[in-house]
Amino acid sequence: MSLAASLPNAARSLSEPSDMFSPDHYTAVRRPLAEAETLPAWCYTSERFYQREVERIFMKVWNFLGRADRIPNPGDYFTLEFAGIPLIIARGDDGNVRAFANSCRHRGSLVALGEGSCRAFKCPYHSWAFGLDGRLLSAPSMEQTLNFDKADYGLTEIRLESWGGFIFVNFDRDAPDLLTFLGDLPQRLASYNYEEMVCVRRVEYELTCNWKIYVENAMEAYHVPYVHKSTLQRQKGPTAQPIETEGEWVGLFKEHTGSRALLAGETGFPPIPSLSGPAAVGTHYPLIYPSTMFGATIDCMWWLELHPIAADRTKLIVGSAFPKEVVARPDFEEVVTRYYRRWDISIPEDNEISDLQQRGLSSPFYREGRFSHLEPLVHAIDNWVLDRVLDPA
Repeated sequence: MSLAASLPNAARSLSEPSDMFSPDHYTAVRRPLAEAETLPAWCYTSERFYQREVERIFMKVWNFLGRADRIPNPGDYFTLEFAGIPLIIARGDDGNVRAFANSCRHRGSLVALGEGSCRAFKCPYHSWAFGLDGRLLSAPSMEQTLNFDKADYGLTEIRLESWGGFIFVNFDRDAPDLLTFLGDLPQRLASYNYEEMVCVRRVEYELTCNWKIYVENAMEAYHVPYVHKSTLQRQKGPTAQPIETEGEWVGLFKEHTGSRALLAGETGFPPIPSLSGPAAVGTHYPLIYPSTMFGATIDCMWWLELHPIAADRTKLIVGSAFPKEVVARPDFEEVVTRYYRRWDISIPEDNEISDLQQRGLSSPFYREGRFSHLEPLVHAIDNWVLDRVLDPA
C-alpha cells in the first residue's frame, strides 16, 4: 500500500497532485500579500516541480558564478556542476573568460576536474585536447574517419557575460543580454565600484533544503529576532524595507550606522570612499533572480550563491570581497577575521533553520500558511517562480 493511500483523508489531500502545474492549485498564493497563502509543500519537496524549475528558470536566466578574479591569469580555470550541467570556466590566452560544457566532443567524458591552470584541456579517456578557447587541437587515431574536421568538434561554448567583475552564464542562446536582465541594479550599486574589489574568501556548504527556502529566508527580516537573536539582532537600526526595482531582481535596504558585515561592537575597515546616495548610509540586500543574494554594505560586500542540486539539496557558496586598497593594508589579515567571525556565526544559523523548514515541509500533515506583512518579498519571489513554471490558464 502506498503512503498516500494509507494516510487519513486530511493528510492524503496534501500529497503531490498529478496536475501540480495547473494554476488552480495556486489561487491563494496569487492573492495580495495580506490575503495570500504560502506555496504548497510540493513546491519544495517534489522532484517534478524542481525539474520544471530547472527547465523553465535555471536554463533560461543569467546564473551567477562568482567573480572573475578567481581565475586571474591566462590558463586559469575552475569546474563546477550547475543544475546538473558540468561546466568549465576558463581564462583564455587573450584574457577573455569563457564557459564551456565540460563534455568531450568524442564520447562525452569530462575533460577537466577541480581547478588550476593549464595550456589545454585533455580528455582522460582518448586524449582529445582542447584549447582554452574551446578549439579541438588534437584527436589521436582519427585519421581514417571520413569527413572529420577538427574545427567542427570544439567544446560547446556557453554564453558568459560579466558585470562589475562578476560572472554570469546563460544556457539559452536567445535570452536577452545580461545588462537587460539586471535592469537598474548596476546603476543602483555603481558607487560600490565592484570592479575595484577582490574576492578574499569562498566558503561552500551543502544544504539539505530546497533552493527557494534559502532565498526566501535571506529576503525577509521577520526571522532575525528569533534565528539570530544573539548575533544579528544586536545590530541596531530600523527593519530593512523593500525597494522598487526594474529588471529581474528585488531587494531590501536598511539605513544604519557602521558596517553590517560585523557583529555588534566590532570595528573594521573605513567606509568605501566612492559611496554616494543610499549606499553611503546603509546596506543594500538585493536578490538577483533566481538564487543570488548580495550584502552590499559600507566597507565591503558578500554574496550568497545557490546552486540547485535536487528538490531537497542545494550548494551554498558564500563569497567575500573588499576594495583592493583595503586588501593591500598591512593589517588586513588581522582585521578581516572580525568579518569572517560574523559570517561564520550567522550563515550556519540560517543553514540550520532552512534544514528544519525543509524537514517540516516534508510532513504529509503540513498545510499552507499565511504571510506576515514582514514577508512581502517572499510573496513576490513565490509568484515570480509561479509565473515561470505553471501551465497557461
